Amino acid sequence: MARPDKTAAVAEIVESFNGSAGAVLTEYRGLTVKQLQELRRSLGENASYAVVKNTLAKIAAKDAGIDGFDDLLNGPTAIAFISGDVVEAAKGLRDFAKANPALIIKGGVLEGNALDAAEVAKLADLESREVLLGMLAGAMLASLSQAVHLLNAPLAQAARLAGALQAKAEEDPSILAGGAGTPAAPAAEEAPAADEAAPAEEAAPSEDAAAPAAEATDEAAETTDA
Repeated sequence: MARPDKTAAVAEIVESFNGSAGAVLTEYRGLTVKQLQELRRSLGENASYAVVKNTLAKIAAKDAGIDGFDDLLNGPTAIAFISGDVVEAAKGLRDFAKANPALIIKGGVLEGNALDAAEVAKLADLESREVLLGMLAGAMLASLSQAVHLLNAPLAQAARLAGALQAKAEEDPSILAGGAGTPAAPAAEEAPAADEAAPAEEAAPSEDAAAPAAEATDEAAETTDA
């Protein structure tokens, strides 16, 4: 390849690195053309899968500011440049490799940092962006529901108190006038005390008063006998 072509090829790889959310390096030795086509279709529009020369990829990685890539660039190499969800693409490559053992995942790059094969496997085990967003939305809704419940609790208590007050006011309107309610009925008037009652003892004659009357009766009886 003439030098201008190499320069253009390196610039294209650099642009792919810089314009991607991440990349996964694979060895495709043993895959048929049909299998490679299936792999590209499985990645969809979120990634592009390109066969690269190791020497050009090394130069492009350095130009893109990616370190630790040289050891991964050996043997037939193809790079999946991911423009969408990196986790989802890593899952797709992992699943394809399980079904087609000839595809070997050698490593990758994420946010300018080189990843080995084990780190790419861990990345594939993470939840996808859609799942994480769904979990986050569920947590936010749960927190919002709890906050609404806490805010509504005092209002509900106030409503119950107002309802009880209304029911009490219907029974006793004096409560609304600031009173403490209708006072209890007065107790029956107490019977007059013994010293205030009619003086029964004064009405009865004393022993001293009865004595002259008895003497007068005796004198009258003597006169009659005479």
